[in-house]
Amino acid sequence: MIERQIEIPSQDGRITTFITHPERGGPHPVLLFYMDAPGIREELRDMARRLAAVGYYVVLPNLYHRSNVLELGPIPQDPASDERKQLFERVFALMASIDIAKVMADTDALLAFVDADPAASKGPLGTVGYCMSGRYAISAAARYPDRVAAAASIYGTQLMTDQPDSPHLAARRARAEFYIACAEIDHYVPLETVAPLRASLQEAGVAAEVELYPAVEHGFAFPQRAAFNKEAAERHWERLFALYRRRLTP
Repeated sequence: MIERQIEIPSQDGRITTFITHPERGGPHPVLLFYMDAPGIREELRDMARRLAAVGYYVVLPNLYHRSNVLELGPIPQDPASDERKQLFERVFALMASIDIAKVMADTDALLAFVDADPAASKGPLGTVGYCMSGRYAISAAARYPDRVAAAASIYGTQLMTDQPDSPHLAARRARAEFYIACAEIDHYVPLETVAPLRASLQEAGVAAEVELYPAVEHGFAFPQRAAFNKEAAERHWERLFALYRRRLTP
């Protein structure tokens, strides 16, 4: 496998980006992997490696580059600890420092880079976003309807808002197939919001599956989080691999 961490120029500075893909057999279909709120860490790099191991060119950008923040450090497991509270105060401030428009500008820069790399396919690409970045994975599909063929949101937040850039509206402009995984126990995405999201996408004729994962919490796919659930995590991997195989494999 090829791995590298590079600086990709953008309109708002340089984006530190982890890229991994198979050494041979390319060019490989591109996957844009948008990080969750706690940011870049080895846990996410390992997830990128798992995607790359089955044949993808995976791009994991640091979305907090405007704040000159790369890694925030490990997440304390004790939810009542002062260290965890302090970390998440910082996380929430960083989350508020970016939005759909800024991340789409980053996406423009990322695609300009991968399009110049012979190891990356110029054909259909996929996206995936966890937590705060589910909205970005969906929005990228709307921004690049002729390019993004598969988009996944894993316990994504703020997918249905009253703003004109709401992801549930953006999805109507896309041509991608969407997979949206929701946790039954989710403080950030209340259970009562899942059915309206599913109904809205169905009524608009969007090719989307909204799947509820019963009895698991927000964060279930992350091995280093207290909410990790192995069975649910493996199901989400199966669903991602199936989605990308359907839409990105020639």
